[in-house]
Amino acid sequence: MFKRKVYNELLEWKEKYADRSACLLEGARRVGKSTIALEFAKNEYESFIFIDFSNISKELLEVFNDISDLDIFFLRLQTVTGINLIVSKSAIIFDEVQLFPKARQAIKHLIHDGRYSYLETGSLISIKKNVKDILIPSEEMKLEVYPMDYEEFCDATDNNYGLLQQIYDSGAAIGQATNRKLMRDLRIYMAVGGMPQAVEAYVNGKNFSEIDMVKRQIISLYEEDFKKIDASGRISALYHAIPAHLAKDARKYRITTAIGKRNNTKAEELLYELIDSKTVLPCYNSTNPRVSLTDTKDFEDDIVTRLNDDSLYTFSSTNNFNSLSMLSYIHITHKYVTIY
Repeated sequence: MFKRKVYNELLEWKEKYADRSACLLEGARRVGKSTIALEFAKNEYESFIFIDFSNISKELLEVFNDISDLDIFFLRLQTVTGINLIVSKSAIIFDEVQLFPKARQAIKHLIHDGRYSYLETGSLISIKKNVKDILIPSEEMKLEVYPMDYEEFCDATDNNYGLLQQIYDSGAAIGQATNRKLMRDLRIYMAVGGMPQAVEAYVNGKNFSEIDMVKRQIISLYEEDFKKIDASGRISALYHAIPAHLAKDARKYRITTAIGKRNNTKAEELLYELIDSKTVLPCYNSTNPRVSLTDTKDFEDDIVTRLNDDSLYTFSSTNNFNSLSMLSYIHITHKYVTIY
């Protein structure tokens, strides 16, 4: 597994909060949530049970029909999975918990019981239809999981990110040859992106055509998710309009350019559903950055959206552009998108 920054946040949760809250890893599809949860449980607990609600047996699902008696519930869970749980030393992972909202609702009772630690992973976890019929537990600590940033990418590809910090801190010129090497590494990151599957393909020596296939599959998954939220295809249209919107250096994301003139309230609901899917990142204008940014950001007039992984721009806007041509374009024009 690649080294991810959120792992340190999980360690802090385990040390300080696991006795009174579950940890929910929330993010878009394919950003590595399940892998992180599994790796953490393997390393930090003596035993764990991994329950994938996207691929669960009928027998295991029936265990959740009645949790009124937790002693019986845990006995049945251990019997069905064949894994022994150790009080205070074991964890239970609810993977893709959005597919079975009742398991998420049960977290309140499971945490109060206090025997084990609980990790949840989910995409589209905040979407209205996934939470409308349940009581969302307050005993839940959310951690956002994003695609790999440049520091994580450097670690995965055996490039020393710490040297960049040292060069910056020194304030000294490094010479053209070194600068070209560093810029080449940055351009590769922008072309490959931070999706763990794409990074893994690059590390394993795959060519850009194979890396592009990974990203096309991710875009297809996103499109399927958008149809689950809104079957009309308008959310998908909003998503695919983002690259063209950013290319115009527009101050505000104009919904009408993607889906035409519609009911304003409904259109804004679709935009916020897209934001809740974690496939895009909202950027707000702050009217007074000298004070709290949160308190002064403008929700109404100035909102710009970006894709959660800049390398996906090549596939969300056109099928005739790929990572290799993007790499050449960046090299020739020296045009960069903002890297977070």
